Amino acid sequence: MDLQIVRDIIQKAAQEIILPSLNRITNINFKHDGSVVTEVDLNTQKSIRLALQESYPDIGFMGEEMSQAQQLSMLDSKRFWCLDPLDGTGNYAATIPLFAVSLAMIEKGKPIYAWIYDPIRDECFMAQRGHGATLNEVKIHSSQEKTLQNAIGFIDFKRLNESQSRCFSAKKLYRSQRNIGTCALEWAWLAAGRGHFIAHGGQHLWDYAAGSLIAEEAGAVISDFKSQHPFHQLQLSSPILAGANPAIHQQLISSIQKQ
Repeated sequence: MDLQIVRDIIQKAAQEIILPSLNRITNINFKHDGSVVTEVDLNTQKSIRLALQESYPDIGFMGEEMSQAQQLSMLDSKRFWCLDPLDGTGNYAATIPLFAVSLAMIEKGKPIYAWIYDPIRDECFMAQRGHGATLNEVKIHSSQEKTLQNAIGFIDFKRLNESQSRCFSAKKLYRSQRNIGTCALEWAWLAAGRGHFIAHGGQHLWDYAAGSLIAEEAGAVISDFKSQHPFHQLQLSSPILAGANPAIHQQLISSIQKQ
């Protein structure tokens, strides 16, 4: 696998489709789950899918903007791409400059290669299983902060249940909280040391496939709320608890399991 070929495919789509349409979106629709979808999501997915198929015709494809039946059918595939063509569409439609393209190649039920591209900052995060993670080809490492009370967390309260939300609302559990509206960049920033943990009640596979590999290769520890790895079985969604290092992750697990 040539990581640069795939990076070029992603960057080309972002620079030729996503960026030129920023501030010009007029046709905004909503999916059954209430999430936003635009013609840019659809056009970006099509462009990347066709380019990947041309370069790697033997690898299957799953995209966020496919039907659930099509997505489920890919879970039994030996190898497939998993794409979120525009993670943070709500931000994009509101002209908030926080969004990214997220792509993973999944083989035998686990992500093997991953790319997250932020076109606003021209930052490309990449990882290959067992070879570490990079930002614009420079090695990155997650934070070594070991105390949860000193940590900044990316928390999506909207998708936590009542007891989980209570846990993460507890006084002095952590230092500060953010929700930037894009799972992909939260994963990428965790990997780059720009935050210390992620807590999310249910991300889709295309939300965490690339980001979880990049974060793990940078030193982070990943699980669901029951301490199982989200790839213990291949599924379309999973709760996420990700810590920048084992100490932060263990404190997160202990806190959530006390509820």
